[in-house]
Amino acid sequence: MLPSFNRLFCQTIPICFCLILLANTGFAQERPELKAGVHFDWETLSKTPAVFPADAIVAEGVKSLYFEGVKYQGKPTRVFAYYGVPAGSEGKKVPAMVLIHGGGGTAFDRWVKLWNSRGYAAIAMDTCGCIPVGTYGNWKRHDHGGPPGWDASFGQLGAPVEDQWTYHAISAAVLAHTLIRSYPEIDVDRIGVTGISWGGYLTSIVAGVDSRYQFAAPVYGCGFLGDNSVWLPAFQKLGKEQADVWLRQWDPSSYLGQAKMPILWVNGTNDFAYPMDSWQKSYRLPKGDRTLCLRIRMPHGHGPPGENPEEIHIYANQILRQEKPLPRFTDQGFGGTEAWGTFKTEVPITKGELAFTRDVGKWQDRKWDSLPAVVDQATGRITANVPEDAKVFYLNLFDDRNCVVSTQHLER
Repeated sequence: MLPSFNRLFCQTIPICFCLILLANTGFAQERPELKAGVHFDWETLSKTPAVFPADAIVAEGVKSLYFEGVKYQGKPTRVFAYYGVPAGSEGKKVPAMVLIHGGGGTAFDRWVKLWNSRGYAAIAMDTCGCIPVGTYGNWKRHDHGGPPGWDASFGQLGAPVEDQWTYHAISAAVLAHTLIRSYPEIDVDRIGVTGISWGGYLTSIVAGVDSRYQFAAPVYGCGFLGDNSVWLPAFQKLGKEQADVWLRQWDPSSYLGQAKMPILWVNGTNDFAYPMDSWQKSYRLPKGDRTLCLRIRMPHGHGPPGENPEEIHIYANQILRQEKPLPRFTDQGFGGTEAWGTFKTEVPITKGELAFTRDVGKWQDRKWDSLPAVVDQATGRITANVPEDAKVFYLNLFDDRNCVVSTQHLER
């Protein structure tokens, strides 16, 4: 059976070209008429960008700035950002986080402040050429921005790759990482990245482009958007040929196979944009360790839903501070009527659950239920009886920090 990465491309290209693809294991190598992913100008992105002053309202202890972005239509650009360090960190090397906002958002000083309160330096950059000018949703385009973002990217395929939004957004995230690595207070061996929605989508690409990170945590966002996502009508409107171009260039599935760092995947069972089937295909691609956090009906948004999951905080502490980790599933299976999983943990487990749905059809519309599972912490085993009419199911473990880790979902 072909790996899922290759199956994606075999759906859209002739079989003779699939053989070329299978024989060529390099990333984004030049191929006749087609390549997977896009080459980024690493020589530019690995150089510390110039920094300029910015006049924006900021939370106490956070500063605003612009840094030099990649060129747009041959002209220089600037990226707006917030940066902050934890109180009392003078003279110390501290871990850091790069924060990538989602659709409808911009750089958030409160998000930086949240990570500062946890003992981390943090930088949050805008990805759409905007600057905040007041309350949430009140931001404007500035004079030095690149291309407009998110859904607008579907209409930019006629432009050079370097003038398209995803290229600029990924470059901005990489440059923000390069910038904080240049600060003397940052421990460059302890930096992670997280993003929400479109920012989770970008994080999924960044994980395959920028290998300097110690971990990544995409929230909601994933790849295989052409297989299933809220953007299926947009791809249909583009037509197959143009949709295939966008997917080859900008779908995270073209990049996730290159990711080698640990990744925490956070999502909800009914996410309106990034459904569970595409999410599963995505988390199976990277080569590094993965941890899943799939909550029933997790809300979608900035603020508490996407910024605050305690699992991300604990995972950062686990990777960057060597503190007690999230529980870890080591195996799972299903036999007869019983779903089971084996796990390791350094903290108490407070409960287990079987999450399941009796529904088929659109993932976003399925009703999910849960039943208690039996947890034996001494042997590291969780079991649950699966209802006969359950169509999809998986197991959740909850620890004493109210963090959840999940098995992969199984379909009957």
